[in-house]
Amino acid sequence: MKHTRGCSEGAKRCQRCDATGQGTYECHAGLMDFSMDIILNGEKLGKMIGGQVLPMAPNEEKFTSIAQELGIDPEAYIRAVKKVPVRSEKSIRAAAALLEDVVNSFVLQEYMNNTEYKKIKIWEEELANATGTVARIKENTRELESIASKQTIMALNASIETARVGAVGAGFGIIAKQMGVFSKQSAEIYKTITEDANKISDSINRMNQT
Repeated sequence: MKHTRGCSEGAKRCQRCDATGQGTYECHAGLMDFSMDIILNGEKLGKMIGGQVLPMAPNEEKFTSIAQELGIDPEAYIRAVKKVPVRSEKSIRAAAALLEDVVNSFVLQEYMNNTEYKKIKIWEEELANATGTVARIKENTRELESIASKQTIMALNASIETARVGAVGAGFGIIAKQMGVFSKQSAEIYKTITEDANKISDSINRMNQT
């Protein structure tokens, strides 16, 4: 890494290998590298590259030639090559394949954890919204029942007033006015209940979409 990527020509060759390398392959400098795709739900998110392992004991003549091509001190290059781990090509390919499986499994698991967490959070929020809305509907329903009871009493009083002094009596006018107030209150509460019912419907739809 220090010698090869540290020189201009070596860096260019390494970048070309990084961009075009697929699977497990031998790089321009004679080392084994790997390139694996990180895929989620069939979509490529990126790739992971690594390696820099020798598949056999280094051929000093070969690496001396590479050093000369790149303008690197051959002796220093050979000393560096001798420090590179040596593994069989079979074990290198197996390790790269295992790493690919592990990384993609980890990415998928993290995605699923994050997705499920978001779903649970949405459900909790919408359930809280729906619970609060139901409580408001219950309260408004109780108010309607109270108004309905008052309207019944007022209607009875209106009947009494009508029988006593006639439809043009002052008492009947007061009762009629109060009945109008109750009617207006009822309309407003019915409107609130309708809006709350729609909110519950929206919350359920949002939960179904997660």
